Amino acid sequence: MRISGTWGPIGKAKYLRSIMTPMERILWNKLRAKRFYGLKFRRQVPIQSYVADFAFLEQRVIVELDGSGHDLAWKSDWIRDQKLKELGFHILRFHNFQIKDSLPWVLQEIAKACSLSLKGEGKGEG
Repeated sequence: MRISGTWGPIGKAKYLRSIMTPMERILWNKLRAKRFYGLKFRRQVPIQSYVADFAFLEQRVIVELDGSGHDLAWKSDWIRDQKLKELGFHILRFHNFQIKDSLPWVLQEIAKACSLSLKGEGKGEG
């Protein structure tokens, strides 16, 4: 999300944390408190003038969720993604329906982006 108006990045991030969508809550429940392979994900992370939905800063991975009205924002998302890529971030973008219908696949894609081996990693198996 692009920061605009009188909001600073930190203020905007705090506000966005208080109004998470249902799909953001579902994904955050899987990523928070090092529940996901022991990785430290953060939510609504200010990065320069943008706020990333979720970020694993150690590997510079950003996870974005797009809602139903998001199709109109593709150009600004593309510009934003290019700027974040220039800073060395890898951006994963998922639609809300993917969280609802394919959460295991979404989590697998996030794990791949975080350079994890999925065979028993973080689950006490192997």
